[in-house]
Amino acid sequence: MRTRTHLTPAVAAVTATLLVGLLTACGQEARGGSRYQPDAGKGSTVGIAMPTKSSERWITDGQNMAEQFEAAGYRTDLQYGDNKVENQVAQIENMITKGHRLLVVAPIDGSALTDVLRRAHESGAKVISYDRLVLGTEHVDAYASFDNERVGELQGGYLVEALGLDEESGESGESGETYSVELFAGSPDDNNTRYFWDGAMNVLEPHIEAGHLVVGSGQTRMSQATTLRWDGGTAQKRMDDLISRHYGSTTVDGVLSPYDGISIGVISALRSAGYGTEARPYPVVTGQDAELASIKSILAEGQTQTVFKDTRKLAEQAVLMGDALLNDEEPEFNNTTDYDNGEKVVPAYLLEPVSVDASNVDLLVEEGYYSAEQLS
Repeated sequence: MRTRTHLTPAVAAVTATLLVGLLTACGQEARGGSRYQPDAGKGSTVGIAMPTKSSERWITDGQNMAEQFEAAGYRTDLQYGDNKVENQVAQIENMITKGHRLLVVAPIDGSALTDVLRRAHESGAKVISYDRLVLGTEHVDAYASFDNERVGELQGGYLVEALGLDEESGESGESGETYSVELFAGSPDDNNTRYFWDGAMNVLEPHIEAGHLVVGSGQTRMSQATTLRWDGGTAQKRMDDLISRHYGSTTVDGVLSPYDGISIGVISALRSAGYGTEARPYPVVTGQDAELASIKSILAEGQTQTVFKDTRKLAEQAVLMGDALLNDEEPEFNNTTDYDNGEKVVPAYLLEPVSVDASNVDLLVEEGYYSAEQLS
């Protein structure tokens, strides 16, 4: 185990000065400078630790927060961990050394930050867990996210409705048909994965138990369906395997996908297997995050649905929380009971997600999330 040395303020200040130009080769991207800030309040620096640039949404989240924190009078230090836990830990350690008084963290692995966040607490920094809950530590002050179980309910409910099943009764509808579906889950190291899965299965399980939905692979446990790091390529390989092993003479009618990047991978596998034609149309495929590629796929009748989470509003909520914490005020919370990270119940503010398909995709233009030109 590595021994950590606690620096005196004077040494820390000198160290921070030397580190200004040494933004490590871990995908770091500083905004607004990184001068050592011993005091909280306006003018201090906020460290923003995002998981990756491989997903459009995390790029947008980071940029939105940086812009809004700066508009509120703070400096920002925005970093991306390239989906490598060791990168993110090193970046947060660097932020602590620089004296940042607030850290906003979307963890790559929710359980891997216990030690570094203890150091953050000892330094006097406040911590906001952003979208993904940080696990196994009492040193997290607030949680900003969406109602993630509701996200799963929207996905499962859409799948049931699109296949003509009755969501409330679990009946198979007028046709009495049985439909083949496959289930995908998010990354096993992301706490949100469980909420998405539980929400969807609350809707789907009655139909599976009644025999109206049949999972051809038999893979109905979350542990069988997870997709490490939410990777589309990993999802594509799994879908390829599911089709070749279990759908020689039958077709897939629906796919529960928790995220647009996974959906794109699933659809690539389906296309390779001959789906996407008039004779063999794509199954119903859900998603999440309303990423531009998936919105265009929905308009082209590939992916069927996504869940829109306006990350501008989530960034705004994180900024409001951060501003309160940096000025010794109590942030606004709307859930103080449900998000137990194993060490404490983290007070949270949850936003509402919205289901989007071809029938209401114009909502994204009306809300200014995309321009009409982007969707053309």
